[in-house]
Amino acid sequence: MDLFLAKKMLTAIVLPPTGPLLLALLGLLLLQRRPRLGRILAWVGVLSLLALSLPLVAHLLVSSFDQRRALDFSQALDAQAIVILGGGARRAAPEYGGDTLGRLTLERVRYGALVARTTKLPVLASGGAVYGGSAEAVLMKRALEEEFGVRVRWTETRSRDTRSNAVESAAILLPLGISRILLVAHSLDMPRAGAEFASAGLRVTPAPTVMSPNTMSFDHPIELLPGMAALNSSYYALYEMLAETVRRVRELSPL
Repeated sequence: MDLFLAKKMLTAIVLPPTGPLLLALLGLLLLQRRPRLGRILAWVGVLSLLALSLPLVAHLLVSSFDQRRALDFSQALDAQAIVILGGGARRAAPEYGGDTLGRLTLERVRYGALVARTTKLPVLASGGAVYGGSAEAVLMKRALEEEFGVRVRWTETRSRDTRSNAVESAAILLPLGISRILLVAHSLDMPRAGAEFASAGLRVTPAPTVMSPNTMSFDHPIELLPGMAALNSSYYALYEMLAETVRRVRELSPL
């Protein structure tokens, strides 16, 4: 197993729902030998999973980390290109007859198309084949050109994570004299993505999409009950917090 897959597996084990469930399971296994510790671990696992499934908790996690503002096109006049980051693919989608864009990538592609039409800047699609199949950048290029009418000038198909997105994109753009970019990614990802691209030598103007609202609103009290949508949001917020911590530690490390 390569380092990338090991990192993905570790992340899946630590983050919800697997992390809290494993903690609760460990507590149950310890009930006979260490009943007090077992009960504590079991309750912590169950209650943390419940809390992370609450819309209010998810909103607080996301909003505390996501404080981006929408792109002001008047402040992006010196940009030379647009880089759109991949965010996953749907493999073997029967209705499309093969691989297609995942939800996160589609959200980025849609906003990236708007940015491209508004600015008239050339587009680079960045994303490799993370788990096999078609490279995300190839799928993004097809969607942008065939469905959104936006030409893609470059495709970066070797990356498997945000750090390699930045390194491989810079390897394409910098030799062409392009160092100032508009970076399209989810607002929650943007602090880390922007930092990675800056470290690769590119000057980044964030073009975030799917930004967190400043206030939480709901149409019915039932929307405040635990749900998968809230757990999903909590997962992404915790993922970004963990990944940003790892990035900062890596920057401080002399290795």
